[in-house]
Amino acid sequence: MKRRVRANRFGWNDLLAEATSDIGVRPGRLVATIAGATLGVAALVATIGLAGTASAQIERQFDAVASTQVVASPATAKDKDGKSVATAALPEDAAARVARLAGVEASATLSPLDLRGGTVSAVSITDPSAAAAVPPTIYATSEGLLSTAGGHVVTGRFFDAGHDRRGDRVAVLGSETAMALGITRVDSQPSVFLDGRAYAVIGIISGTEAIGDLVNALVIPDGAARRDFGLRSPATVRAKIVVGAGPQLRQQIALALFPDQPDDVTVGAPPASSTVSSGVQNDLTTIFAAVGLVVLLVGGLGIANVTMLSVTERTSEIGLRRALGATRRQVAAQFVVESVVVGGLGGLIGAALGVFTVVGVAVVQNWTPVLDPFIAIGGALLGALVGLIAGGLPARRAARVEPVVALRGS
Repeated sequence: MKRRVRANRFGWNDLLAEATSDIGVRPGRLVATIAGATLGVAALVATIGLAGTASAQIERQFDAVASTQVVASPATAKDKDGKSVATAALPEDAAARVARLAGVEASATLSPLDLRGGTVSAVSITDPSAAAAVPPTIYATSEGLLSTAGGHVVTGRFFDAGHDRRGDRVAVLGSETAMALGITRVDSQPSVFLDGRAYAVIGIISGTEAIGDLVNALVIPDGAARRDFGLRSPATVRAKIVVGAGPQLRQQIALALFPDQPDDVTVGAPPASSTVSSGVQNDLTTIFAAVGLVVLLVGGLGIANVTMLSVTERTSEIGLRRALGATRRQVAAQFVVESVVVGGLGGLIGAALGVFTVVGVAVVQNWTPVLDPFIAIGGALLGALVGLIAGGLPARRAARVEPVVALRGS
């Protein structure tokens, strides 16, 4: 019985050796081919990493201010004239009730006041001969406002529970209001006049990011506001809470203020996790990923063009291999593997560049780099995938080369 002789077939090791033998022959062409895939993958990896890093930074800043602030105010309803009126009044000890809740770091009442005179006036320390006046932005508050708003005292002090209980006529100025009134120090016991009543300025505050308009305001104790301006109940209660406690405290604060009718108060509490960072990350990723994909597409076209040129230049070699028994599939596989190797090298270098870019930007900006390691691995694999797709058409063309035609043409 005759044995059937099969044509000589290369194994995977032989195929890989044949495919990679021509890659380094032309270093200039190799660098130009890899560059496109490298830039595309680097752009994608850096984009995703920077988007994650930036969103994490924004989330930390958001958590430091907005996500730690809770505001409770009486519920409102429309009266017969269509105006919103409060349906209940907050208790005078509202700040103390909220402060006792677990997860609350500080709390204070805050109520805007109106002046009949229309302005706040003071005698300027820098120029005693001139009187200064500013439009009134006045709040009545309790002693915990500074801790709640995250501010600090520039000079002097903030009033305490004793001032509030006695109804002392003392005032604390925001830094912008103090500058407008010409008051830069409190050791000379300056005073401001509210509807003709003198209030001793005992401090100047700044850095109240959580309640930004306090720097342009003047605050007095609730006790003085009840005595001089007829304040009946606090307008709002503000609290500084730990991050993530908002959903639980929303219900607890309502019950603490109105145990029998918790619906009489509206509590604005932040969600457990900020949606700002995810929105920013999605926007940044979408925009820059599109740019990275365009660069990656250009890199893929470059790989395809170079591989096609290589097929044209190596037609005689392909014909000789076919004449010696190589199948169409072997020839196609050789060029596909070449493209995959080139794309994989570009992806590997690009992923490394992307990671270094994220770390470098984070170090310069004093941020914490955030990058999933699977993104870098995926970037390298993406380069190989681009090479696989780009090498498909040239490999198909190489497989169609007929041995007789190729050898005759050479």
